[in-house]
Amino acid sequence: MSLDRPVTPDPYDLLPPVPAFTVTSNDVTDAQPLKDDQIAAAGNTSPHLAWSGAPEGTKSYTVTCFDPDAPTPSGFWHWVLVDLPAEVTSLEAGAGAEGAALPGAAFMCRNDANEKAFMGAAPPEGDQVHRYFFVVHAVKEDTLGVDSDASAAVVSFNLAFKTAGRAIIQGTYQH
Repeated sequence: MSLDRPVTPDPYDLLPPVPAFTVTSNDVTDAQPLKDDQIAAAGNTSPHLAWSGAPEGTKSYTVTCFDPDAPTPSGFWHWVLVDLPAEVTSLEAGAGAEGAALPGAAFMCRNDANEKAFMGAAPPEGDQVHRYFFVVHAVKEDTLGVDSDASAAVVSFNLAFKTAGRAIIQGTYQH
């Protein structure tokens, strides 16, 4: 079976526009290959992320990692972290580990591997280059209004109505 298919569009270009702010990382360089630490079979560690310039009125953050290039119609969600307090503006590497101590009332929802944790890049061998969108969503509410059993699709649906701004850094990987 061949996995040849067109490259999917940037999924965030398909959403209503919101103000952009800045996210940086000691571990992810925008549009460059991920380090081994962020690969499922190597380190499987969520990257360091730091952000600034969120819109006024931001009350919390949601952090996600999405691979739109997975060979599924819905891509693949690698990480869903919600309800980070507004005063938090960075996450250390490894913050996405299952059972990690998170600030305030923050918690992780299930990724598409059915884990409440970060899952590193794991595209099929020989597939096209995959893009991993690490996104910090500035949220207009103290809480997104979901619980840890919410799917990434439900989290995304809630973000469609509660996002005040978005910061994106993208890594790539090909197996």
